[in-house]
Amino acid sequence: MTQATVVGASGFIGRRLLAHLQATGWDCRAPARHDRVFVREDLGTVFYCAGLTADYARRPHDTVRAHVGLLDEILEHAQFDALVYLSSTRLYDSCKASGAQTIGEDAALCLDPAHPRHLYDLSKALGESLCRQVSGGRARVARLSCVYAGANDEDGFLAGLLRRLREPRAVPMLAIDSCADAARDYVHVDDVLTALALIATRGTRPVYNVAAGANVSNAQLFAHLGTLAGCELRALRSDPLPCPATISIERMRREFDWQPRPLLERLPGLVREAVSC
Repeated sequence: MTQATVVGASGFIGRRLLAHLQATGWDCRAPARHDRVFVREDLGTVFYCAGLTADYARRPHDTVRAHVGLLDEILEHAQFDALVYLSSTRLYDSCKASGAQTIGEDAALCLDPAHPRHLYDLSKALGESLCRQVSGGRARVARLSCVYAGANDEDGFLAGLLRRLREPRAVPMLAIDSCADAARDYVHVDDVLTALALIATRGTRPVYNVAAGANVSNAQLFAHLGTLAGCELRALRSDPLPCPATISIERMRREFDWQPRPLLERLPGLVREAVSC
């Protein structure tokens, strides 16, 4: 039985990963948030899921501690066979790849310490750098795009939309405080869990993009949700936004034959689940 240690097992991805690993035969441990004793032990395969997303700007010190502090202790003191560090494709948002249509794992990042938003990016990038520089080749980085599960997600744009479909309304229209041109790469958490196990057990490269490999615009999303739910979703903002570059997942496809299911294919099931709750 393969031993695993899931750091951040109380979070959105961490708790699902813990259940997934246990169901597939791993012997798992999930250290408590403030436990440091485990760092001196043999951890087997480490999945480092600790991190902040929505509230990183309000909690900058917690963000750095979560993304880097404990990771540094593990890399310096722990015994482990392999480590998978969960990072983010948000690091590509600052790439100055002029007109690039697709961004892969080897793209050069451009991070600005003066930019408030880049505190998140810089802390994730430092975690990635530690994995690459001091792990002796045992660590892998998984850069995740917008991970979703359904209407009961704690946060997230898509989860909020699905919950709004439950609202009673006098007219069949929902006003959404967003722009129709905005686009995201959405990847389902089940596909992410499969990808993380593959990277841990069979990965040979330092960084892997874990994404859908295609952007879905708000206009597309609103149209599909409206058809499925029998209402209109209307964007309140009209400011034009450039479409972000597509995240390349060719590395995952080639090495593992990993094929994430597109969001628009999952939407009928997500809507049925949302409105039945």
